[in-house]
Amino acid sequence: MEANINCDMGETSKFSSAENDPDLLEIINTANIACGYHAGDEETMRKTIVLAKKNGVSVGAHPSFNDPDNFGRSRITLGKKEVHKLILDQIEIITKIANEENYPITHVKPHGALSNMACEDYDLAYSIGEAIKAFDKNLIYMCNANTQMDKAGDALGLKVAKEIFADRNYNDDGTLVSRKLGHAFVTDPQESLQNILTMLNEKVIKCYSGKKIPCDIHTICIHSDGPTAVAIAKELKQGLMQAGVKLKPLDLLVQ
Repeated sequence: MEANINCDMGETSKFSSAENDPDLLEIINTANIACGYHAGDEETMRKTIVLAKKNGVSVGAHPSFNDPDNFGRSRITLGKKEVHKLILDQIEIITKIANEENYPITHVKPHGALSNMACEDYDLAYSIGEAIKAFDKNLIYMCNANTQMDKAGDALGLKVAKEIFADRNYNDDGTLVSRKLGHAFVTDPQESLQNILTMLNEKVIKCYSGKKIPCDIHTICIHSDGPTAVAIAKELKQGLMQAGVKLKPLDLLVQ
């Protein structure tokens, strides 16, 4: 069995210090880097790409609504042309830096409310995918497994990386439990590992209630700003390798 561990990072802002990023980049396989709209800046993007390159970690764009005051977690309604511009502008920002460091990006993963909305809204998910394809048809569309993004990426003929979360719980419809609720997060490394092993071995999303939803899985996300992010990453990597799972950078896994 093959899989990938990814992490959202480079999210320097009033909400996140990105202090875990250097440690995580020694553990994970793939980094989704904030492009400056919800968090991050050029200096942080460059620093993260340089460290990723040093550790053989594939890198991608983590575009968001242009809403730094809310860390990109507030829902905003945009037209199709606005969505295209939003995505393309952020891919261009990080691509320029990545190319300067001779370490091209491999994928695009929407962030926060943009991702949550696209999970539910096929048209939005399709518009995001169209923008990715217009920029570079070979970029991987990383999206939550068993969602409208997943379907839109497949319909567009893009390479799709279907994602599950190591540090979040799921509702019975396969969506993530709201961050406003007390059971939204998984913070215990052992619990996280057991959840992920179940999901990978059975090819399911394991919901908080115990319900299981069949799905394909390529990659496992850890949020870099979680209180136990580094501990979860270490436990997950060690546990998966002991279980015989071969971990790969995203571009070597999804081809």
